[in-house]
Amino acid sequence: MSDFMVLAINPGSTSTKISLFKGEEELWSKKLFHTNDELSGFVHIVDQQGYRYNMIVSSLKEAGFEIDQLDAVVGRGGLLDPLESGTYVVDDVLIRDLKRGKPWEHASNLGGIIAKKIADNVGIPAFVVDPVSVDEFEEVSRITGMPEIEKRSLSHALNIKAVVRRASAKMGKLYNELNFIIAHLGGGISVAAHKRGRMIDVNNANELGPFSPERTGGLPAVDIIKMAYSGKYTYKELRSKLVGKGGLVAYLGTNDVRKVKEMIAQGNVHAALVYEAMAYQVAKEIGAMAAALEGNVDAILITGGVAYNGDFVDMIKRRVEFIAPVEVFPGEDEMRALAEGALRVLKGEEEPKLYKR
Repeated sequence: MSDFMVLAINPGSTSTKISLFKGEEELWSKKLFHTNDELSGFVHIVDQQGYRYNMIVSSLKEAGFEIDQLDAVVGRGGLLDPLESGTYVVDDVLIRDLKRGKPWEHASNLGGIIAKKIADNVGIPAFVVDPVSVDEFEEVSRITGMPEIEKRSLSHALNIKAVVRRASAKMGKLYNELNFIIAHLGGGISVAAHKRGRMIDVNNANELGPFSPERTGGLPAVDIIKMAYSGKYTYKELRSKLVGKGGLVAYLGTNDVRKVKEMIAQGNVHAALVYEAMAYQVAKEIGAMAAALEGNVDAILITGGVAYNGDFVDMIKRRVEFIAPVEVFPGEDEMRALAEGALRVLKGEEEPKLYKR
């Protein structure tokens, strides 16, 4: 086991998770919270970098650690141009694209920016691992039916790739020897077809596939056009109905599955129907990815925070177990996945990649 010291940084919209690893061992972790009042003074998300950087460095010092003890810093990869899976060196080109906020601003873009800022202070490398824009699509999966619009690969790639590695090891096989369908069940839901080491298809969790705790998933296109031209909504309002205020939030007023289950326990029939419908749509998307893999599926892997709910998983399993065995990896251990990506490079097991626009 190596004794490389790696700091992992995972920024969210109102929090920043930080973890310190010594080799495979997590020595310390903390979740830093950011209030709306604290964030309201920043016009753009990228403007928060100094504020979050100071909180991270101060928290490390309070815990008895100094940044000069580190061998590398790794951040959550944000919205970049399409790229292959892997661990990427954070350089000026990558920083430029993290700062541009395209196609939209996202807190995860701060991961690489802050990692680079800390790393430069002590002359060590900074990395990002499996950003959300990992793109290993087969060309046939990009075709949408409208030449002006190509299907994009945006997903929970960090956790998907980490779970594929763990499942392969559990089955005694190499990462690139097996075919999996992975359903990441979180605030958004990504269902991916993973063929011998490559994610060849995935629904874009913001636009397609099943609805989730806070996103609508795929919708009837003509009805969306009618809403867009109704004059009732601005672009921002309609987009928030799709991402953030869709799914369980729209139907039941919460994105917390625990509260939904409380409603069901109290006899709320509508809540039970919506809850089952979400599982039903996940199962249908798994079936679609089985077709993408031509039925050659070694296992179906269910992961993410919602996977802690055994009843929800059972509703999915009931519909898909005929395809392949189902393995459950609840939670999204993204901090460990980040550290493992950096460690593979530090230990010489994997070559670091350079980002190209």
